[in-house]
Parts: sequence; structure tokens; C-alpha cells
Amino acid sequence: MTDQNLENEGDIAADFLEELLNIADLDGDIDMDVDGDRASVAIVGGNNNHLVGKDGEALDALQELTRLAVYRQTGQRSRLMLDIDGYRVARRTSASEAARAAIESVQANGNPVELAAMNAFERKVVHDVVAESGLVSGSKGEGTNRHVVISQETADDSE
Repeated sequence: MTDQNLENEGDIAADFLEELLNIADLDGDIDMDVDGDRASVAIVGGNNNHLVGKDGEALDALQELTRLAVYRQTGQRSRLMLDIDGYRVARRTSASEAARAAIESVQANGNPVELAAMNAFERKVVHDVVAESGLVSGSKGEGTNRHVVISQETADDSE
């Protein structure tokens, strides 16, 4: 997708979120960016932590609604990433740190490490960090119990 298309997604998402904030009588500013191959939109200020919800569940739902608003206008599936008051930035940092600690453990003793359950966003962050290290990661479990396992297996060894 071109930067122009991603910027258009961001504009549509920003308009949708501004209208939502107005309807709910909430404060906050909208920041837009293009982060790699996806549009990135953030609601900042206004103390909107309640829009994040428990373990980011409300944020995930709001992100899906925003993606639907983009789809409705463009006819194209969106991979837009929504953040509120830096929640995803903090979770990305935390997931990266957990991945690095697990990588060190696997490299030191050779035993696989199972991380705590994470949402899809956090698991993706861990998988990316692990891939950069040369180790292997996979997801196990179902639903809210889905977690990442990090090992020294090569991709050819895992089944």
C-alpha cells in the first residue's frame, strides 16, 4: 500500500475518532503517522485511559471499529494501529524486554522458555524480536491463554 493510501486511512480514522470523542464528550487530540506498512493513529491527552480497558480490550475493540470505518469508506481492509495515551508503546516496550530476557535464558541454558499469555499485538512484537535474535518462536494455547514459546530449534526442526 502506498504512503498516500496509508495517509488516507489515517485521515479517515482520525475523522471517525474525532467524531466519537465529540459524541462521548471526551477530550483528546489525534496524532497520525505512517509506521512502516500501516497507518498509525493515536489519541493523546484528555486522560482517556478508560478507553484502553482491562488489558487493552476496549482499545482493541475501538481499533476494530476504526478499521471498519476505514473499510466502509475505502473498500480495503485496514491494518491501522490505534494507540491511546501511549498504552501500545508501553506494551511494545514491555513485550520487547520480556522477549530479550527469554532470549538470554534460552541462549544461556538451551531450554525453551514459555512467556506469559499475551494479546496478538504483544505476541507479534515478541516474534519480531526473537526472529532478529536468530532463535525460533511459536504461539501455543487458545484465546486469552495464547502465549509465545522461544527455543533454539531451527525452523526445519519444529513441527
